[in-house]
Amino acid sequence: MNKIDVGVVGASGYGGGELLRILATHPNVNLKAAVSGTYKGKPITASFPNLAGHLPNLVFSDYGDGAEIAACDVVFLAQENGKAMLTAPHLLEAGCKVVDLSADFRFRDTATYEATYKTPHATPEWNSRAVYGLPELFAEEIKGKRIVGNPGCYVTASTLALAPLLKHNLVAPSSVIVDAKSGVSGAGRAKFSLDYHYPEINESVSAYKIAGTHRHTPEIEMALSTFGGLSDFALTFTPHLVPMTRGILATAYANLLNTSSTSELLALYREFYAGMPFMVILDEGELPATKHTLGSNRCHIGLAVDKRMNRVTVVSCIDNLVKGAAGQAVQNMNLICGFDETAGLLYAGGIAP
Repeated sequence: MNKIDVGVVGASGYGGGELLRILATHPNVNLKAAVSGTYKGKPITASFPNLAGHLPNLVFSDYGDGAEIAACDVVFLAQENGKAMLTAPHLLEAGCKVVDLSADFRFRDTATYEATYKTPHATPEWNSRAVYGLPELFAEEIKGKRIVGNPGCYVTASTLALAPLLKHNLVAPSSVIVDAKSGVSGAGRAKFSLDYHYPEINESVSAYKIAGTHRHTPEIEMALSTFGGLSDFALTFTPHLVPMTRGILATAYANLLNTSSTSELLALYREFYAGMPFMVILDEGELPATKHTLGSNRCHIGLAVDKRMNRVTVVSCIDNLVKGAAGQAVQNMNLICGFDETAGLLYAGGIAP
C-alpha cells in the first residue's frame, strides 16, 4: 500500500501527542516530521512516554527553513492561534495539504475571526479557500480540498447535538441554550496560570467566558447557520471547567415548535446520522458520559423531550483531544486524501466499568 508523508508542526502541544499516537499506526501514513522547538533533537518519548516502541527513529525537529516539513504531502498545524496563518501559505505554495487545528482557518468571514481573536488575519486570500472541517456536516465540501480548518472542541459537541433539530426546523432558534463542561486538557499543555493549577481545579467547578464572550460562541453560530441555512442565528453558550483531564459534555436545550416525542426525535437523529461511523445515538432512557468517549473519535448523543415545557434536551459527549482535535483532524486528512474516512481511527474508547 502506498503511503503519504505526513508532518506535524506543534507536535508537543495541545493535540500534538494525540496526533502522533493516531498517525503512528495509520495504514496510509509515513510520519516523516514532528516539529517542536521545545524538544528539538529529542526523541518523541521525551514528551510522550506512552509512544515508547512506536516511531523509534523519529526525533523532534525545529521548523528551520521549513524545507523538511514542506516536503510532506500533508501537514497538521497544531500551533496556538495566530501562528498557522503565517505558516500555512509557505506549505500550501510548496504543494502540501494542510489541516489546521487552531482557529486561523475556521471562519470564511475574516472580520468575524478578527473580532473574535482580536488580531488581523495575515492571509485572507488563503482563508477564503479553506473549508470548515466538521465531516458529519460538510464531508462533500472537505473532500479533495487543500486546506481545512479543524473545528473547536466545544463547537463539535454542541453543533452535532443541535444540527438535526435546526436543519429540520423543529426548534425555535432563539430558544437554543448550550451548557458545556470541559476537562482541563482543553486549555493546552502550555497553560501555567493559577486557574490551571491542580489545587485550584481539584474539587471545584467554574463557569467562564459567559454571556456570549467565549470565542467558540460565534463559531457554533457560524457552523449551525451555514448548515441549517439560518440567518442571524444566535445562542446562549456557557462553558464550565470541571476537575477532570479530558472530555466534553455539552447539554443543549431548545423549545420545540411542534409536539414531538423522545422516540420520534431519536429516530430522526438515527436517520440524520445514518452511515456516519463516528456518531453513536443512544436508546431512549440512556445518556452519555465523558468516559464513554475517552480516547475515541466518536460522539455519543442522548436526548429526551420534556412534555411539560415542550422542550428537548440533548446531551452530547466527545473526547476534546480526539473528536475535538486530533482524531477529527485525521478524519479530515482521510477525506481530503481520498482514504477511507475511518482509516487509523477505528479503535475502542472509554473505560470498562
